[in-house]
Amino acid sequence: MSHELSLSIVGSGGDGAVAAGDILSLAAAREGLSVIKTEAYGPQIRGGESSCTVRISATPIHAQADEVDALVVFSWADFARFRAEMALAPTAIVLYEEKDAPPEDMKQYKLVPIAFSAHRAGKNIFALGLIASTFGLQPDAIRDCVRNRFKKKTEAVIEANVTAFDAGLQKGVELMLGADQLEYVKSEPKLLMAGNEASAIGAIEAGCRFFAGYPITPSSEVLHLLGEWLPRVGGKCLQTEDELAAIGAVVGASFAGAKAMTATSGPGLSLMSEMLGLSSMAEVPSVIVNVQRGGPSTGIPTKSEQSDLWHALYGGHGDMPRVVLTCTDVADSFHTTIDGFNIAEEFQVPVIVLSEQAIAQRRETIDANTLTHEVVERRLATEEDRENYKRYLDTVDGVSPMSVPGMKGGEYQTNGLEHDELGRPSSMFTTHMQMNAKRYRKLDAIAKKYPLFTRFGPENPDLGILCWGGSVGVVREAVDRMTARGIRVAAFAPRILMPLPAAEIQKFVDASKQLLVLELTFAAQFYKYLRAEIDLPKATTSVFARSGGKNLTVTEVMEEAQRVLAGKKEEVLA
Repeated sequence: MSHELSLSIVGSGGDGAVAAGDILSLAAAREGLSVIKTEAYGPQIRGGESSCTVRISATPIHAQADEVDALVVFSWADFARFRAEMALAPTAIVLYEEKDAPPEDMKQYKLVPIAFSAHRAGKNIFALGLIASTFGLQPDAIRDCVRNRFKKKTEAVIEANVTAFDAGLQKGVELMLGADQLEYVKSEPKLLMAGNEASAIGAIEAGCRFFAGYPITPSSEVLHLLGEWLPRVGGKCLQTEDELAAIGAVVGASFAGAKAMTATSGPGLSLMSEMLGLSSMAEVPSVIVNVQRGGPSTGIPTKSEQSDLWHALYGGHGDMPRVVLTCTDVADSFHTTIDGFNIAEEFQVPVIVLSEQAIAQRRETIDANTLTHEVVERRLATEEDRENYKRYLDTVDGVSPMSVPGMKGGEYQTNGLEHDELGRPSSMFTTHMQMNAKRYRKLDAIAKKYPLFTRFGPENPDLGILCWGGSVGVVREAVDRMTARGIRVAAFAPRILMPLPAAEIQKFVDASKQLLVLELTFAAQFYKYLRAEIDLPKATTSVFARSGGKNLTVTEVMEEAQRVLAGKKEEVLA
């Protein structure tokens, strides 16, 4: 018996690999199991290879499994494109199309030829039956989800797929592969959600009523969901001709009084840089969700990386204060998006919410009861404020009461030029100094009110790991495993990167005997940013930084942690 199962399905576009993963994930979530489902595609606009990996557990999980227990291969040619990113457990069972001979390096596993092509109309559903029978999954739950998946089709199509599933179940019984059965007790159903969906729902919960965006992988689902749901809550969704128009529309809508947001990925964020400066200079709230992909340029649109960090922190001309937040998992995408709106509205700044493909497009079970979050409204000018209205009044925290068009006495001049307290353009050095100081004081106030971070593991650890974003779940599982072995390892992950919770990080650094900075960027962007903001002791700090395109694994983290603890510290980056 086993408390966990991880499996992958690989095929060409149209084989239904991802659809099968969706069905299995939903069925497991309805059984009350914990699920993390990830997808991978080739770079083609249409067609090409695709894969889906589902991890199912009777206990809480925070990351994709390092190895899969079962693999379904509809095409070895398609599998070859994912081979470097997919590790199989030594005891893995491989179900493959019997007409397609397996490569030599796969013969170390338990290979089971299956006539998938004989079930051309539903081979993915047939494969689900095989998996359910082999690993002891509840067939009724999957059967119900098959029906639900095809509910908009004819009854004949629904029954054909149910028949394919039952045929797979029977085939599994005949094969008797002897795999460990998944052991669990059915409990309350869990909510199954993707990170992009969580970001979109968080935006609606925060009061967002205007979204403008241009489709770009891997953020497009935010546009899709808000395009459907914003009109239902009295909002507007605008698909623009490009990212420049999108951020311009967001700044305009926010100036008019609406909570507004856009979503994009790396190349789109680059195009938004100038208009972000307008949002910062004119002190107009704006929220930008940036789902990181492999880069630069168009890079690897379907893979994850953390290499937009420097651009989010520093991209743009002039001294441009902005806030940068980061999502650590699917549920956190909901909360971080609301935090983004709260900070943008209260402090009248642009806020960039950094997500990653590995979070945004994966599906994960969450407790629906945790999807609550305080919402903060914009600081609007009172009648008294508007008696002698100074839109850019120099205040203690840098935030001036904002008026919206139509407010009596709230008229003011605004544009992208430097200005005085009334909003009148000015090129005077003293005015520029005063207004720069005013705008940057907001970051001090934000740092005090929103020192957002996640910390886990023992106090005063032998090794402290500093990480962020999508790496956090992997590190958490690694820390849990090492703690269970009596190894004192802890982790600290800032959820706000600008302004950085420097005092809290420094406290963690000072309490750790050794440090490991961990990230998915070739240039070690996170490490170099930390070095600029806090005192990282060079003698006791190690760095693990590699390119994205392949998700970080628990094994990688544990091996690197054990290497550092063993004293095999490599020369730290300059």
